[in-house]
Amino acid sequence: MWLFLVFITLVFGVLAGLYAWTVYQKLEENKIGHPRVAELSEIIHKGAMAFLKKEYSWLAPFVGVVAILLVSALGLGAAFAFILGALCSATAGYIGMYVATNSNGRTTYAALAGMEADDGSAAGNALEVAFSGGSIVGMVVVGLGLAGLSVAYLFLNDVTALTAFGMGASSIALFARVGGGIYTKAADVGADLVGKVEAGIPEDDPRNPAVIADNVGDNVGDIAGMGADLFESYVNSILAAMAIGAVYTFTPGVDGSQLGLWGIGFPMFLAAWGVLASIIGCMMISQKAKCADSVRAVARKFMPSVMKRIDEGDAAFALRTGTFVAGGLMIAGTFVLSILFFFSNSISVFLSVTSGVLAGIIIGIVTEIYTSGDYRFVKAVAKSSDTGAATVILSGLSLGMMSTGIPVLLICLSTLISYYLAGMFGVAVAAVGMLSITGISLSVDAYGPIADNAGGIAEMSELPEGVRKITDHLDAIGNTTAAMGKGLAIGSAALTALALFVAYSQAAKIEKIDIMNPYVIVGLLIGGMLPFIFCSLSIDAVSKAAGSMIEEVRRQFREITGIMEGTGKPDYERCVAISTHAALTQMIVPGVMAIVVPVLVGFILGKEALGGLLGGAIVTGVMMALFMANSGGAWDNAKKYIEEGHFNGKGSPNHAAAVVGDTVGDPFKDTAGPALNILIKLMTVVALVLAPLF
Repeated sequence: MWLFLVFITLVFGVLAGLYAWTVYQKLEENKIGHPRVAELSEIIHKGAMAFLKKEYSWLAPFVGVVAILLVSALGLGAAFAFILGALCSATAGYIGMYVATNSNGRTTYAALAGMEADDGSAAGNALEVAFSGGSIVGMVVVGLGLAGLSVAYLFLNDVTALTAFGMGASSIALFARVGGGIYTKAADVGADLVGKVEAGIPEDDPRNPAVIADNVGDNVGDIAGMGADLFESYVNSILAAMAIGAVYTFTPGVDGSQLGLWGIGFPMFLAAWGVLASIIGCMMISQKAKCADSVRAVARKFMPSVMKRIDEGDAAFALRTGTFVAGGLMIAGTFVLSILFFFSNSISVFLSVTSGVLAGIIIGIVTEIYTSGDYRFVKAVAKSSDTGAATVILSGLSLGMMSTGIPVLLICLSTLISYYLAGMFGVAVAAVGMLSITGISLSVDAYGPIADNAGGIAEMSELPEGVRKITDHLDAIGNTTAAMGKGLAIGSAALTALALFVAYSQAAKIEKIDIMNPYVIVGLLIGGMLPFIFCSLSIDAVSKAAGSMIEEVRRQFREITGIMEGTGKPDYERCVAISTHAALTQMIVPGVMAIVVPVLVGFILGKEALGGLLGGAIVTGVMMALFMANSGGAWDNAKKYIEEGHFNGKGSPNHAAAVVGDTVGDPFKDTAGPALNILIKLMTVVALVLAPLF
C-alpha cells in the first residue's frame, strides 16, 4: 500500500517537472533580436549564477558537517534525508535562477517587438514570456518537493527519519533567503540613495555603478531566495501533516484507530492534486502554449467573459483568475480525496483543509489592501511625504503594526475551526491546504522579478520609453501579487510551525507545556527574543553592506571622468563584488544561530524548555514577519504611487522622502521579514528531528 502512495505522488512530482520542461522549450523559441538587450541579459545571468555557485560552495561544508553529526546521532537514514532535502532545495534555487535570468531579456525584447509591430501585442507578449519563466520556477519547486519527499519515503519508509528532509530544505532556504536578501538590498539601497536621490538619475540608469548588482540581486533574492523559501514551506507543511497523521486517531482511546498509512498518504495526495490544479491554473493564463489549448477551450465554453478579458491581455485579471481557478479546483479535489481517505470523517477533514485555503486567500487579499497603491493605506503613507522622510517612516511603521491584526485573527480562526473539526491533524492539513497551490502562487510571484529585470534592461539599453512603461506596469502587478504571496507564506508558516510543534511534543513525549515551570518560562523568553536578534543581524548586515555600496558609488561618480556625461564606463564589477562579499560573510551567523540555539536549549535546559522556546519564537516571529513585510510593501508602493505623478511626482521633495522610506523598507520586506518564516520552522523541525536525543 505504501508503495502505491509513493508511486502516485512521485508521478505528480514528475508531471510538474515535465510541464516546466515543456514551457521552457517554448520559452527558448523567443530569441532576443537586440544586441544590447542580449548583452545585458547575459551579464546579469553570469553574475547571478556566479554568486549562486559561490554561495553553494560555502554551504556544502555545512551540509557535510551536519550530515556527519546526524549519522552519529540518529543513523544513516536521517543523514540521507537531510542531504536529499538540501540538494532538492539547492537544485530548485539553481534552476529557478537559471530560467529567470534567461527570461528577463526575452521579456524586454517581446515588449519591444510588439511595439514595433504596432499590433497591440506588446503587453500580452511580455506577460506571456515573463509568466512562462515564473511558471517554470513554480513547477520546479513543487515538482522537486513532491518527488524528493517520495524518493526519501521510498528508501526510508519511516516518517520520523523523513523529517530530516525538511531540516535540510529549511537549512538551505534560510541561508539562501538571508544571503540573497543581503545581496539584493545592499545593491538596491546603494543604487537608490546615491543614484535617484543624490545624483537625480532614473532607476536602472546605466551610469549608476550599482545598477548591474541591483539587477543581479533581484534574481538572487527574489528568485533563488524566494524559491528556496517556498520549497521548505511546502515540504515542511506536508511532513508535519504526515508526522501527525501517522499516529492520529479520530476516536481517542480506541485500539487500532490510528490513521497510519491513511494519515501519511492524505497530505501527500493533497499536494499531488495541488500540482494538477496549479498546472491548470497556469494554462488559463498562458495564451500561446500549445499544451494549454484544450484547457483554454473548455474555459472559453464555460467562462466566455472571463476568458475574453484574459485574451485581451489584462495581466492583473489573468494572474488573479488563474490563481482562483487553481484554488477552486483544489477545494473540489479535496472533497473527493477526503471521502476516499476518511469516509466517516470526510466532511471534518474537508472543511479543515478548506479553512486553510480560504484563510490563505483572505490573508493575501488583506495584504494587498494594506500594501497596494490602489487603497487608502498606501496613499496615506505617500501623503505623509508632504512633511518629510521621518513622517513617511512613522506612518509605514504604524501601518505595518496595524496590519498584523486581521491576518493573525484569520490564522486563529482557521486553527480553531480545523482543530474543532479534526484535531491537530486538521490544523496540519489546513497548512497543507494553504500551500497546496504553491505551484501557481510561486509562478505568479516569480514573474514579478523577471518583469522588474526586464524594465532595468530596457532602461540600460536606452529603448523607447514605451517599453519601460509596459515592463513597469507588469512589475507593479508583480509587486502586488508578491505581497499577497508573502502574506500567504506567513499564514502557512504559523500553521506549519504549530503542526511541527505538536509533532515535536509527540516525539519528545511531552504531554503539556506548563508555563508555571521556570524552565519553560526561560525557554519562552529566549524564543521570543530570537526573532529580534535575527532581524537585528540581518538588517545590520544590509546597513553595513549598503554603506560600503554608497561609498563606492559616490567614489565612482567623483573619480571616473565622464561617467555622468555617458562617456565614462562605471566599474560594475566592483559593486557586484561588494554585494557578494557582504552576502556570503554576513549570512553565516543568523543561519547557524537557528540551528545551534534550539540544540543548546534542548540539551542544557531540557525538552520542556525547548518547547517553550519554540512557542515564544512562533508568536513573535509571526508578528514580526507580518509587520515587516507589510511595512516594507507599503513604503515601496508609496514611492511608486508618487512616481506615477501624485504628490508632486518624481524629483520632488516628496519623492526623496518616499525613497528614504522605501530604503528602510527594503531589508524589512526582502531580507529579515521573509526569512523569519523559515527561522521559526527551521528551529521547530530541528527540535523534531533531534527529539529522540532530548
